[in-house]
Amino acid sequence: MFNLLKPLNPTWPDWRDRRIWLVGASSGIGAALAKALVVHGARVAISARNQLQLAQIAAGHPQVTVLPMDATDPAAWANAHATLQAGWGGLDLVVFCAAEYRPERAWEIEAGQVRHTLDVNIASVYYGLEAILPTLIAQHHGNVALIASVAGYMGLPTATVYGPSKAALINLAELLYCDLKPKGIGVYLINPGFVKTRLTARNAFAMPALQTADEAAAAILAGIARGRFEVDFPRRFTRILQLVRLLPYRWRFSLINRALGLS
Repeated sequence: MFNLLKPLNPTWPDWRDRRIWLVGASSGIGAALAKALVVHGARVAISARNQLQLAQIAAGHPQVTVLPMDATDPAAWANAHATLQAGWGGLDLVVFCAAEYRPERAWEIEAGQVRHTLDVNIASVYYGLEAILPTLIAQHHGNVALIASVAGYMGLPTATVYGPSKAALINLAELLYCDLKPKGIGVYLINPGFVKTRLTARNAFAMPALQTADEAAAAILAGIARGRFEVDFPRRFTRILQLVRLLPYRWRFSLINRALGLS
């Protein structure tokens, strides 16, 4: 009989010696995850374009491997993955942290910025999956985590490109779970609320329940450790949004406009 209380994913009672690759780890949530995982004894590979920032995160931590790469380059994924395979012989968890965001209204769309945001937020994930899934499937275990956002729950003004890109990641995580669970691979969907990073610093509005990157990293690791599929936080904020998206559109639009001062 289907057990409604059983975790959807593998649980992680211990992070020691786990082989974890963080892509988009030079700042924000990715960097905070790297630091937290080092404390927990994991073996961590960190990737991003900014080699200097990666080196600063890894300084003094021999268990951290620096793999500079552009996540929007499919060849870079293949090369970095081959390097890790040669050094580690496998992967336990890959976390897709790379993200781009610019607050903009519908009439401020610019083709170049749209292309860049979608390349970073969506295309890079597909490139990564192409590189890593054959290995994970062949070893019959492993896990992937996609960092999306509660901005993907519903259409929100100012998240004109970012929001739809994160909605796509939510959809992708759901179908990946169905495809990969029978092959022994765990899939985790990370939906943060507002987190204080260089990206959210661009917002000109008050951000309720704002958390630090360190708080976000702790919530992510706790959710993965419990085997949750969706790791959303802070729950006092995400629960409200989850209820709002259940409302009829007329009510939802009215609440959003009032909350943002647009009505």
